[in-house]
Amino acid sequence: MKHYNYIFTGTGLATLMTVYKMAQSGKYNNKSILLLDENPKKTNDRTWCFWEKEKTIWDSIISKKWNSALFANADFNRNLELQPYQYCKIQGLDFYNFVFESLSKEGNITFLNEKVTNINELENHVYVATENNSFTCDQVFNSIFNKAAVTGQTKFPILQQHFIGWSIKTAEAIFNLEQATFMDFSVAQKGNTRFIYVLPISENEALIEYTLFSAELLEKEEYETEIENYIQKLGIQNFEIIEKEQGSIPMTCYPFWKKNTKKVLNIGTAGGWTKASTGYTFKNTDKHSTRLVSFLQKETDLRKFHRKSRFWFYDLLLLDILHRQNQLGSRIFSSMFKNRNPALIFKFLDEETSIIEDIKVILKCPKKLFIKALLKSGRYL
Repeated sequence: MKHYNYIFTGTGLATLMTVYKMAQSGKYNNKSILLLDENPKKTNDRTWCFWEKEKTIWDSIISKKWNSALFANADFNRNLELQPYQYCKIQGLDFYNFVFESLSKEGNITFLNEKVTNINELENHVYVATENNSFTCDQVFNSIFNKAAVTGQTKFPILQQHFIGWSIKTAEAIFNLEQATFMDFSVAQKGNTRFIYVLPISENEALIEYTLFSAELLEKEEYETEIENYIQKLGIQNFEIIEKEQGSIPMTCYPFWKKNTKKVLNIGTAGGWTKASTGYTFKNTDKHSTRLVSFLQKETDLRKFHRKSRFWFYDLLLLDILHRQNQLGSRIFSSMFKNRNPALIFKFLDEETSIIEDIKVILKCPKKLFIKALLKSGRYL
């Protein structure tokens, strides 16, 4: 039975970011690292978007950047000038290829395309089994999401950011190449929080995504009907679908960190690394992975990694409201973006604001809703 220093179960965003940074640091060259996943990551299965002020280590695979974004609902449109931020887009397959090409040059890193079936922490090591093999290691970093653990509890609200997106090519020039549609709530809400993203990559090519923040998923036909309706609303007569993507991201403040042990750390969505109030993943994971690489150089007890901040509590209040009154999402997000400086909103969503800046953002939100949620929040603490 082969032994490794570190085993990563699941090779999603969190694992690949972390292992890539471990390799780039040069400080883990003497550590044996095994990555296990039944998915070989050979398809363009998702798109990640994030806002950034400065160049990042991912710049070479950013396929598009926008300096302007549109926010809209049924009553108003607002063009958001994003400076000093840019809204950035990375294709999933570009990210996978970039990371795996880099890791293939590292002699201490192994990837096996196998399904993990068991993780068992013992006194001196961790046992990991796949359908075909078994291994031991010093520490495990698990990114396989345990849906049952979250949906089986009732204390913490859980929603889904669920979506279907079409990448389309139109016969005519229709899209504003310089502006992304960040959130368009003008679509029928139907008792939920529903909006459209539009990410143009040329005047006749764009990703159009129909997204909900709600508890229940829809039938596939409903997402696609709404995308077709929106395409007609844009005045597009002739188009072809180049690619489709779909997904569902849990939005919850469930305390994933309580499942961490001395030798097993849950990371990514399985570790609560997704931004609970928005479902944004890339930027949060980038931050957490950087901190984890640094943490491992100083600490051996993985229970010490988690840090809970006031932003966890802010997210909890919003999720509590949307869990009970899901139709209020458009009103809440519109109150934030209608008059407030978009750079401040993005800074707040990135959890980089000061307390004073937090207050400036929060005061723009519907006060009665959040006060009511605040008064009920004791049950979560």
